[in-house]
Parts: sequence; structure tokens; C-alpha cells
Amino acid sequence: MSPPDLNLLLTLDAVLAEGSVVRAAQRLRLSPSAMSRALARLREATGDPLLVRAGRGLVPTPRALALRERVSLLVQEAEAVLRPAEMLRLDQLTRTFTVRSREGFVENFGAALVARAAREAPRVRLCFVAKPDKESTPLRDGSVDLDTGVVGKLTGPEVRTRVLFQDRFVGVVRHGHALSRGTITAAQYAAGQHISVSRRGLDKGPVDDAMAPLGLQREIVTIVGGFAAALALARASELVASVPERQTGMLRDGMVTFPLPFPVPAFSVSLLWHPRFDADQAHRWLRGLVLGTCAI
Repeated sequence: MSPPDLNLLLTLDAVLAEGSVVRAAQRLRLSPSAMSRALARLREATGDPLLVRAGRGLVPTPRALALRERVSLLVQEAEAVLRPAEMLRLDQLTRTFTVRSREGFVENFGAALVARAAREAPRVRLCFVAKPDKESTPLRDGSVDLDTGVVGKLTGPEVRTRVLFQDRFVGVVRHGHALSRGTITAAQYAAGQHISVSRRGLDKGPVDDAMAPLGLQREIVTIVGGFAAALALARASELVASVPERQTGMLRDGMVTFPLPFPVPAFSVSLLWHPRFDADQAHRWLRGLVLGTCAI
């Protein structure tokens, strides 16, 4: 059996990414006839038509959709292997890095990160985007360079992680609230009206799990998708917000924060990235920058 023609991976990556034989040919600087021949070889090698006619255009088959991400990663890794390594010069590095995080991260660490990046690599730009879920797809497809958050079941098994800091839940109320003075008992806390923070709209979480053995239950009167919204509501009402302490430090300015009157397990907030960037010198610098800033 003859070895496979690995050049076909480049062709397959272009065809699957473009969804068009013509555009794939332009991307690879091939003639339409050469691309058609390459596609025929791909169909023979994979045993699948890959792209089929649908009206005036072409649509990928299920096999093509299943292969798209794997082929893209293979091509990127091959390009990285064949790219000569150069000594990183931060003063000449021109690059935009995208960091995905929940609200509170930028407010607490963003200014220090931007300032340190500007001192060390003045041409680097940091782009912070919101984190609506825990899916690892943005890391896999390269739309995000770094992710921050709690490692969970939805975190891809190949994703690299490093703990940034430990955090814990605290209670937060406005000044003048009944829970803003003196020692608070578990029963007093439970008797308040509470805000549940859940991106999926759930009314139960780690705080509720910790209260259950005490025979206590919070009265959840509203559910919001983020910490900032919870704190805004608590700031202007009699509601009680329970949020991560370190992640929301700046967001809690001007409010009363108190430790929860029962044990709730602490949790780790981690830095996440895709393994294809392990050896990338600029990416390693960025990881060190975030780790160093969050450790302060």
C-alpha cells in the first residue's frame, strides 16, 4: 500500500474552509482544473464525496463536517513545525491577543495587564471578549488565544490549564441593608431575598448545595446571567447577591461584603489555552503576563 499524499491535507483544508472549489483554488493558487483533479483524489482517498451540489452551490457532507476541525489543526501544526523559530523581540512584536473571561476579570486585572503589556511589548493589543459559556470551541478554532474560568465538564480534554487564583463566594448588600451590620447567622442570611447568578437560568448553585445540610433554603426572587447584573440589583434594592470575592473586587466598590455564615468550598479560576500554542514564544509571554498579574 502506497503512503498517502500529505499534500492532499492542504487541499482538503482549503476546500472545507472555503466550501467552494473555485475559492479553494484561488487560496492555494491552483488552476480550477488542478483543484478539480485534487478534489477527485481526495474523494477517492476518503471514500466520500465531501462536497455535493445543492442548487447553485456546494454543501459539505457529514464526513466533511466531522473532518474540518481535525484537518485544520493538522495543517496549523504542520505549518508551525516547518516555520523557523526566531528569537522573540517584544519591542517589535505586533499582534492582537484575544482573552475571553467573565465580567469582573477585566475590571480587576485588565488595567494592570494592559499597562504591563504596553511596557514590555508596545505594539501588542489585548482584546477582551465576554464568556457566554464554558465551551472550548473558541480555543480550538483560534478565535480566542486565552480563556479564564473554572475548569469543568465542557472543557476540552486537550486544553491546557494553569491555576490563576483561588476564589470563594461572599455575600454582598447595599449600605443600610439588614445584613450590612453585625454578625450574620446562616438563618438570617437564608431569610433574605436573593439573586441567583446563572448563565443557564438555574435557581440552584454551590451556595444552595452548602445550605442544604443545614436544612436551610434561599428565597430566589430573581435570576441573572452575570455578576455585574447581580451586584447592580443588590446595590439598588434589598436583594442579596452572592458572588466570587476576588473576581468581583472592583464591581463591589461602595457595597457591604460579608463572609457567608456557613462553609462553601473554594474554587480555582484557571487560565486555559490550546496546546498548539504551547511552543509559541509570544503566546508563552502572554501566559506569563496574565499569570504574573493575577498572582499579585
